[in-house]
Amino acid sequence: MEMESMASAIGVSVPVLRFLLCFISTIPVSFFHRLIPGGATARHLYAALTGALLSYISFGFSSNLHFFVPMLISYASMVVYRKRCGVISFLSAMGYLIGCHVYYMSGDAWKEGGIDATGSLMVITLKVISCAINYNDGLLKEADLRESQKKNRLLKLPSLIEYVGYCLCCGSHFAGPVYEIKDYLDWTERKGIWTKSDKGSPSPYVPTLKALLQAGVCMGLYLYLSPYYPLSRFSEPIYQEWGFVKRLTVQYMSGFTARWKYYFIWSISEASIIISGLGFSGWTDSSPPKARWDRAKNVDVLGVEFAKSSVELPLVWNIQVSTWLRHYVYDRLVQKGKKPGFFQLLATQTVSAVWHGLYPGYIIFFVQSALMIAGSRAIYRWQQAVPPHLALVKKSLSLMNFAYTLLVLNYSCIGFMVLSLHETVAAYGSVYYIGTIIPVVLILLGNVIKPKPARSKAQKEL
Repeated sequence: MEMESMASAIGVSVPVLRFLLCFISTIPVSFFHRLIPGGATARHLYAALTGALLSYISFGFSSNLHFFVPMLISYASMVVYRKRCGVISFLSAMGYLIGCHVYYMSGDAWKEGGIDATGSLMVITLKVISCAINYNDGLLKEADLRESQKKNRLLKLPSLIEYVGYCLCCGSHFAGPVYEIKDYLDWTERKGIWTKSDKGSPSPYVPTLKALLQAGVCMGLYLYLSPYYPLSRFSEPIYQEWGFVKRLTVQYMSGFTARWKYYFIWSISEASIIISGLGFSGWTDSSPPKARWDRAKNVDVLGVEFAKSSVELPLVWNIQVSTWLRHYVYDRLVQKGKKPGFFQLLATQTVSAVWHGLYPGYIIFFVQSALMIAGSRAIYRWQQAVPPHLALVKKSLSLMNFAYTLLVLNYSCIGFMVLSLHETVAAYGSVYYIGTIIPVVLILLGNVIKPKPARSKAQKEL
């Protein structure tokens, strides 16, 4: 009864309240990871057991069974068939995740305020795939690898307890962020940047408090705005009676409102990873040196809301997943000696859509994202081609890219929120598909108008 009264007081279901309590509990649980005696093995056990326990409390016993299916298949592929373990892990883990998405209809559950374990399974899927691919990369010649591959490749198979601890470490497997197993192992074993040095041990307390403060502000804004911009608005008769500008404004505010929920979730995750020490990413070159804590950073709120171009969005939104997609999908689709193009961008966005779930709204959103980014690149190329003495034209194109990003992002994200094909098409159609037409026109114009980058006077003299 207490859980029910608490849930009704804050306007959520009992399962969601239980998840939120477990999710916030990752902060003290992560703090105690620093104090576990007994060396690295004890810390691996602690990470695995606390992650499994919080999953059990939050989602029930079946959640851990679901987690162990892709975990064990991927680990077995690394043991038995190292040469192809990356491909086996990718196909099996993604396939199992898609099956769970379909079985649990997770998108509908999230849309209606429910919760299930597929969100955590999404994070574990990325972890097991990256681990297997990095172990596969350990067979390749160093000269043939990109810098990210050299940094993350595994020459030695992690032990089972190391692997399970990495997958279930409670600070990240609920909602991310995703990080590399090499970083997890170095942190657990107090190696690399976590080795004691003359610079001392960085204190995580102030950055943790900053992340918690950000989480509080984000949740406050979401709770304040969400009653004014519910998803049901797009299917209400009054919405169709409004004019074009008002409908477009409602779409913008709906996307703006929904983002604060994600900002809250990622801020809590960031606090959890920082307080554990894993969020530490090195020292600055300033004097005196300052600790950096951006390993756990998954969003730059101001960077998203004031992005100068769509190209910047993957760098500031769901940062660690965007990095994962670049390293394990985008870069690996580019043939050696060739430049990436729209195909690599579209394929990467398609993988991201499938990872989220097989809802039409997800797929349409990520196809829209590919178009949005390609259109923004066309504007940027024109901007770079403007001679230095035409500064006003250059600034106008920069402002155009900002306004374009603002418009197309908030138009596109409606599909991500409503999910169904009918609602997505109806919402897009209510503003005359403006957020689809403009990117397509820009892409076509970009293929026709191909200006050469402007060179400065000094460059010409050279």
